[in-house]
Amino acid sequence: MKIIRGIYSGYAAIVFIILFLLFMPFLLIPIAIPSLFNLAGIINRIWAKIFFTFLFMPLHIEYRKPLSAKKQYVLCPNHFSYLDIPIVGAGKINAVFVGKSDMEKIPLFGYMYKKLHITVDRSSLKSKYSTYIRSLEAIDHGKSLVIFPEGGILSTNPPQLARFKDGAFRVAIEKQIPMVPVIIPDNWIILPESLLLRWRKPRIIFLEPIETKGMSLDDLGTLKEKVFKIMQNELLTD
Repeated sequence: MKIIRGIYSGYAAIVFIILFLLFMPFLLIPIAIPSLFNLAGIINRIWAKIFFTFLFMPLHIEYRKPLSAKKQYVLCPNHFSYLDIPIVGAGKINAVFVGKSDMEKIPLFGYMYKKLHITVDRSSLKSKYSTYIRSLEAIDHGKSLVIFPEGGILSTNPPQLARFKDGAFRVAIEKQIPMVPVIIPDNWIILPESLLLRWRKPRIIFLEPIETKGMSLDDLGTLKEKVFKIMQNELLTD
């Protein structure tokens, strides 16, 4: 079984690389013309759906309440697997990812990620502050954000969530825009820590948005606890 999973995983890596190289020229457009940042989201969506199609994994994308492409959100997904980024990219909301600076080390992909998204070195206070300011500026420029509230793949017992960090909630309150809890129930099974793929139908569920209008930073802890409980309950009862 491990041999078959190894072959499948190697095939998936080849598909990933080929598709990235094919789409890379198109991703240079929003890098060169930042006002076309929505194009990056459209390209990511097409790329992700083709990627999962070639893996013979039909995507299931569910919206508990319709999301408007004309509104801004802070999308707040759980993070148990490296597959989480492409599956979130398959959603209908064009958004900038806020992710770890480790992504920058991946040849070519790291360059694209750094130019199109926001990276943070969590060991550096200066980097974390800079990331916070850039996140606020992205909202000012009309963008939505994807922020993994756990701060990385940190859970040692999925689907149990790791402790949430403050960043996503602080940004949403500061800019008074809705937070959207997002659960990805199966990716930790499909692509576990061993990086050996299992076949399974991947799912992503965008839960009902939570309004932050009227909230202040005094409400940050309450909001964070509310989102944590909603997501954890959904993951454990799924």
